[in-house]
Amino acid sequence: MEILSSYNLIIGASIIVILSFWFNGVSKKTNIPSVLMLIVLGIILQYVLDYFVPEMPEFDGALEILGIVGLIMIVLEAALELELKKEKIIPILKAMAIALVGLVGSAWVAALIIYQFIPEMTMQSAWLYATPLSILSSAIIIPSVSGLSETKKEFHIYESTFSDIMGIMMFYFLIGGLNPAEDTGASGFAINLLITVVIALAASYAIILIFQRIKSPAKLFLLIAVLLLLYAIGKKFHLSSLIIILIFGLVIANVKLFFPGKFAAFLENEKVNQIYHELHIITLETAFIVRTFFFVIFGITIVISSLYSLSVALVSILIIISIYAIRFVILRTFFGSDIMPQLFIAPRGLITVLLFYAIPKEAQVATFESGILLFVIIGTSLIMTWVMIKEGKKMGTLLDEDLSDDNIMEIETEETKTIDLKITNPVEKEKGILGELDSDSELSNE
Repeated sequence: MEILSSYNLIIGASIIVILSFWFNGVSKKTNIPSVLMLIVLGIILQYVLDYFVPEMPEFDGALEILGIVGLIMIVLEAALELELKKEKIIPILKAMAIALVGLVGSAWVAALIIYQFIPEMTMQSAWLYATPLSILSSAIIIPSVSGLSETKKEFHIYESTFSDIMGIMMFYFLIGGLNPAEDTGASGFAINLLITVVIALAASYAIILIFQRIKSPAKLFLLIAVLLLLYAIGKKFHLSSLIIILIFGLVIANVKLFFPGKFAAFLENEKVNQIYHELHIITLETAFIVRTFFFVIFGITIVISSLYSLSVALVSILIIISIYAIRFVILRTFFGSDIMPQLFIAPRGLITVLLFYAIPKEAQVATFESGILLFVIIGTSLIMTWVMIKEGKKMGTLLDEDLSDDNIMEIETEETKTIDLKITNPVEKEKGILGELDSDSELSNE
């Protein structure tokens, strides 16, 4: 166990963070998701630890905690970037509808596949196993779509964020159905959601008004601690806690909308803006660290042998085909023919793993292979990698064409016209006329 000494763990953790930062750089150049590289790193570490540490420590507890914190940070990070403007209402509603229909449709088909091919599986348990496999991974998507056009990038941020939130709500709604005493049905779920929204708005206003008056410079982690506390307490009371995080992020990112007219007098704009910008940086950094260790530990805990099963491959491939078939129909319905590369940007990741470990014991089926989970995550990530590399090459070709000699001549011509226009604007004309008059006056005087 000497290899797991305190200093060795610090060295190992530091190297993992440095490699993760490097993976991000590689990802930007190659369009290979950094998350995929982190999982591979975890698998390599699994073999290293197996060789040096015969008794492998349990990572399930650490994985669950990292997953929860990572989920909160990722949703908060996404919410801080969402601007609620009139012109964005339609794109937001469209992304929400696509996320909901895609989630329910994918879960339904995946549940049928799992029920049909997994022995001893009930339909209720099949839905619970299918739901995590139907949720888009904002942890993978948001860092990967930065090179797309602004419209497509915003769509993926909205869609993946809504998929995360609605997927988690759907998962816990299904868990509630396992216990008839606690099952409140659709009406109870709607009331629960309404209560959560009211609490979230009240908490958001209170946090902003209180924290803008705190003079201590070390208050951002206090704010994150308050958000984590609200999330955990909400979970204890069976509320949709992720809504609290989402609404807080939306309120602080759009304070002018939530503090209109006379209510704006309660805000100290400079301090609120400072809190927003500092929170954005800390959230980004924390999400990076948590995501790094989550996927590395997930790689360490993967049972590689489960991938060699024919039944695992069959079920996984059928689920992956169903994901893209359903997505094709939905995107064609909403966007027409302009569905590339959106069609293939549908990876599964952090929330899929997190919810898989949250399936209650009474719903767990021993014959379900965890390799299906890994197969779907890696398969959807590789497909996204392929299409993003293809898209990157396409963008590079278009850029080369734009910078051809003919286009450069056109640019130069446009610049020349701009210069001519600047010279012939009314002010310059007036100065030129005055100059000519002055010259004439000087000549007459001579």
